[in-house]
Amino acid sequence: MTCSSPGRPTSPDAPDACLPARVARSALAVDGAGRNNWKFHQWFTEYRVRDSSLVRRIPLNELAGWRFEDGTGNLVHDTGRFFSIQGLRVRTGQGPVHDWSQPIIVQPEVGILGILVKEFDGVLHCLMQAKMEPGNRNGIQLSPTVQATRSNYTGVHGGRPVPYLEYFRDPSSRQVLADVLHSEQGSWFHRKRNRNMIVEATEDVELLDGFYWLTIGQLHALLAEDDLVNMDARTVLSCLPFADPLSGDRGALHTTGHLRSWINDARVRREVDATLTGLGEVRGWHRSTDLIAHESGLFFDVMAVDVRTGSREVGGWTQPMIEARDTGIVAFLVKRVNGVLHALVQLKAEPGFVDVVELAPTVQATPQNYKVLPAEAYPPFLDEVLGAPTDTIRFDSTLSEEGGRFFHTRSRYLIVEVAPDRDLAAHDDFRWVTMRQLPQLLCHSHYVNVQARSLIACLHSLMAGTELSD
Repeated sequence: MTCSSPGRPTSPDAPDACLPARVARSALAVDGAGRNNWKFHQWFTEYRVRDSSLVRRIPLNELAGWRFEDGTGNLVHDTGRFFSIQGLRVRTGQGPVHDWSQPIIVQPEVGILGILVKEFDGVLHCLMQAKMEPGNRNGIQLSPTVQATRSNYTGVHGGRPVPYLEYFRDPSSRQVLADVLHSEQGSWFHRKRNRNMIVEATEDVELLDGFYWLTIGQLHALLAEDDLVNMDARTVLSCLPFADPLSGDRGALHTTGHLRSWINDARVRREVDATLTGLGEVRGWHRSTDLIAHESGLFFDVMAVDVRTGSREVGGWTQPMIEARDTGIVAFLVKRVNGVLHALVQLKAEPGFVDVVELAPTVQATPQNYKVLPAEAYPPFLDEVLGAPTDTIRFDSTLSEEGGRFFHTRSRYLIVEVAPDRDLAAHDDFRWVTMRQLPQLLCHSHYVNVQARSLIACLHSLMAGTELSD
């Protein structure tokens, strides 16, 4: 297939063989539509100054429109929509902890996370939104063009319509660059999925207040800034096709077919029974006026907020949220094998996953929590990451988790490069995969977890330059 013009397929219905080159060209563009990141920061700061949103903690009994359900004790919304906080009982035949219960968010609706892209002067740009979310410690972060639950975009709240939604509700007449269902945090969500989409527009697009066009290269630079590019933007950015899928196994230690069999075999072998129960039945958790908290004082709390804002579909609401007790560590160890960059991934079971296990980063843990867990639960490679020499750390940024459900919950995201001849004795739950294979796996639902997707976006930001390129 040939491109009829630079970066353009011959037919809107044809696969875009030029797409990886178009994505790479945008990733190398550090100035977008005549505006560099200094101008973006100026715009973003001005937008933040104008924002008058106020978020405050409130006692659980001040939640308006929410109630603890008789009998189950579940925390539910009066409409029966949005989400609920329920209990989860987990039994597993593997690992050092075989049985526990916990609160968990139940949100069966599939939301839309969509980035609209368009070419300016032959370079792809992403339409990003400055979005206030109640869990953001700094109020406003950079989000996808559309970030909405089904309850929101169908107007259950009775508020304003979601801008640009039409590009993603009926994308059949447009060039769809990515469209896949992906999971969210399996430790805090029960079987939650969002539709991750990237859709290209060729016509003029009205630029609304609070939205900004950025190249992929500009977004990659912004990923290195703490608490700026939100989790939903990171997961969609990870779906960008940077490489021809036919080249994915070149130089790899394992074929993609082997990796998929490895994942599926683990799903068959692992015994995880995760059953929803009443919130009032969870063991080791106690409800006070302000919180539902674990008796150890670790893990996370269920708390409540009151929100007042002029920049969302509705002007105010209250809601429960999850607040982690400490900052997480999310890290990839990477190294070159025969000159090809590989990342060390692990198979990780989380109780809220639809399909038992997904690929996770080398390390995904909150160190503080291991004070009350068996010694054998301590994560492999955590000490390797925390003790990494400064000159081996390729990426290090503290980024927020999803601000619509998690309050001031953050993780430190790291990429640490080890020497090519370094022999890391990995458990069978770990494999080295190339940066060409990960995008192939991202084309399938429930293969790569949300923390790994954030790190993949960060890895792409490094590989657009020369420091870690193959």
